[in-house]
Amino acid sequence: MTAQDSATAHTAIAVEEAPRIPGRTGGGVLLAGLGVVAFSLTFPSTVWGLESFGPWSLVALRSLLAALIAGCALLAGRVPLPARRHWGGLAVVAGGVVVGFPLLTTLALQTSTSSHAAVVVGLLPLTTALLAAARTGSRPPRAFWAAALAGAAVVIAFTVQQSGGALTGGDVYLFGALLVCAAGYTEGGRLARVMPGWQVIGWALVLCLPLAVAGAAVALPFEPVHLTPRGVAGLVWVAAGSTFLGLYAWYRGMAEIGVPRASQLQLAQPLLTLAWSFLALGEEVSAAAPVAAVAVLLCIAATQRTGGRGSGRPGGGDAAQP
Repeated sequence: MTAQDSATAHTAIAVEEAPRIPGRTGGGVLLAGLGVVAFSLTFPSTVWGLESFGPWSLVALRSLLAALIAGCALLAGRVPLPARRHWGGLAVVAGGVVVGFPLLTTLALQTSTSSHAAVVVGLLPLTTALLAAARTGSRPPRAFWAAALAGAAVVIAFTVQQSGGALTGGDVYLFGALLVCAAGYTEGGRLARVMPGWQVIGWALVLCLPLAVAGAAVALPFEPVHLTPRGVAGLVWVAAGSTFLGLYAWYRGMAEIGVPRASQLQLAQPLLTLAWSFLALGEEVSAAAPVAAVAVLLCIAATQRTGGRGSGRPGGGDAAQP
C-alpha cells in the first residue's frame, strides 16, 4: 500500500466513524427531497425520449451522456480514484441505478403508462429501508416501520386504482427494477458516508462508460432514430437531471439523514410523477389524488419524526462500516 492509499483509507475510516451533525439534518431532508423531485420527472421524460429513440438506444445514450458529465466533473475537481475496497459497492450502484433501473423501466414504459409505472416507486421506499436495515444494521423504531408500511399501502392502493387494477406486461420489468434500484440506493447511501455524493454517482457512471459506448454502438444502427424536440429534451433530462444531478442530491441527502429516513421521502414520488404525467403527457389523474397526497404527507412526516431514533448509533444506526 502506498502512502497515499494509507492516507486515503485513514481519512475514509475517520469519515465513516464520524456521527451526523444534528444541525445539518434539515439540509439533508432538503437535498433528498430535491432528488425525489428530479426522479419524479424520470418516467414522463423517458416516455418523451422514446419518441426519438428505441429503448436500448435511449438507455445507452442516457448512461453515456451522464458518464461524460460525471467524468468532466471528476477531472475538473482532480478527484483521486476511490480506495480499492469501495469499487465493489460502486459496481452495485452502477448495476442498480445506472444500468438496471433505467433499462428495466424503459422496457416497461413501452407497454405501461407513466402513471402505472409509478407503482414500482410506491414500493421502493419500503424495499430500500428493508435492504438498508439488512446491509447496514440500522434499526429504526416500530413507529417508523408502521408509518412506512402505511405510506406504501396508500401509494400502492392509489396507483393500482389509477391504472384500473390490472397488471400489465411491463410489471415483470417494473418489479425487477424495484429490487435492483433499492440495492443501488442502499449501497450508494452507505458509500456517501465516506465520499461526497456526487463522487459516488460520478464513479459509478464512469465505471459504466465502456458498457454505455458499446451499447450505443450496437443499438443505434438497429433501432430507428427520429429526433423531435420532446425526444431530445427527454434524453437530456434523464441523463443530466435524473441520473447525475438527482442522484447527487439524493446520495448527499442520504449521507446526512440516513438511508431509511431518506427512502421514505420517495413516498411522494408517485404522486409527483402522476402530476407530471398529467401536465406533460396528458394522462388522466383520479380525483382521489388530493386525498392520497395528504395521507402520504402525513406518513412522511411520521417517518421523519421517528426515523432518526432507534438503535443508539449515530444517525439511527445506518452509518457505513469499513
